[in-house]
Amino acid sequence: MGNSTNIQNCENNTIGNVNNMTDDDKFNEVMMHYVKPPLLATLLLIMLSMGCTVDLKKLWAHCKRPWGLAIGVVCQFGFMPLIAFILKMSFKLERASATAVLLMGCCPGGVISNVLSYWTDGDMDLSIFMTVISTILATGFMPLNLFIYSPTLAQGCNDTNKSPDASMITPYTEIGITLVALIIPIVLGIFIAKKWPKQSKILLKVGTSVGAVIFFILAVTTSLLYRGAWKADSSLLAIGVISPFIGYTTGFVLAVILRQSWKRCRTIGFETGAQSGQICTTILMLSFKPEILKSMFAYPVIYILFQIIEGLILVTVYQLYKRFRKPSEQSVDSSPKSQKKLFAQSRKKKAPADENTYKTTPSN
Repeated sequence: MGNSTNIQNCENNTIGNVNNMTDDDKFNEVMMHYVKPPLLATLLLIMLSMGCTVDLKKLWAHCKRPWGLAIGVVCQFGFMPLIAFILKMSFKLERASATAVLLMGCCPGGVISNVLSYWTDGDMDLSIFMTVISTILATGFMPLNLFIYSPTLAQGCNDTNKSPDASMITPYTEIGITLVALIIPIVLGIFIAKKWPKQSKILLKVGTSVGAVIFFILAVTTSLLYRGAWKADSSLLAIGVISPFIGYTTGFVLAVILRQSWKRCRTIGFETGAQSGQICTTILMLSFKPEILKSMFAYPVIYILFQIIEGLILVTVYQLYKRFRKPSEQSVDSSPKSQKKLFAQSRKKKAPADENTYKTTPSN
């Protein structure tokens, strides 16, 4: 009974008093209403095209030896909440803003990571596997991390209008819908790639170019037009700028330390830094009153914008590197197995040359 009462109180909080909504609140609500349908359609197109890249044998190999997945889970649900906690304490944010920062740090990876991994020649099977699994694990890890780093958010709903310490409601329905929106187009993409391989290549190009461009335009435009986000405290803005970069760097560096291939390192980095803003905003809407939401919504909007901008910068750097690197640097996979193969191949190539040199050398 106690838990159901808390949930009911928090649901009442989300309804709030419509008369208290400002013009900015009404504008934001109308904008989000019109943005959601094309955004959802674009996400489905992107995931459908991502499904065309999946190799079932490689996916099964990740299931049997889930080292890359394990590193990603540690980064997403271990390091990112800790980083968010350190940042909110270091910048001494007000309680509402600090709550939003912590919540965003506890969210799983988002679809943006799949697109960024594709554009940097990452391990797409691992990327999609991590996105799906992290979304499932979020149902348990998010409440756990919120309990560890901010117990007041997990213990009950405070009915005080001025306090942001309402209980966090984990949106199991929303997470379930997200999983369906991920899995169904991915499975359909795998089927299309098997049944019509030529057509799947066209779909892949359309989804990763046109679909991704539309998605980025919608996300960036929404972030820029969202009223109230850019009136946020400078400390909150600074955290929103540096936090995605810290996430990208943390995932990449940890994967390098644990001797993963470069493809996996890039993938794990993007999966760590690119978090699901959709799940974050849903939890905020379910858990807090409208008068508090404006100050809390600013952070996920800022984070989403800068994780895209910084991700595109990294993609650009990689593409420039790939274009201008030397022919001898064609292999970017530094895993021990690949190094052994390259060494064996180089020895085979050198052997005939040595024999020919020996034969053509005149004897004394």
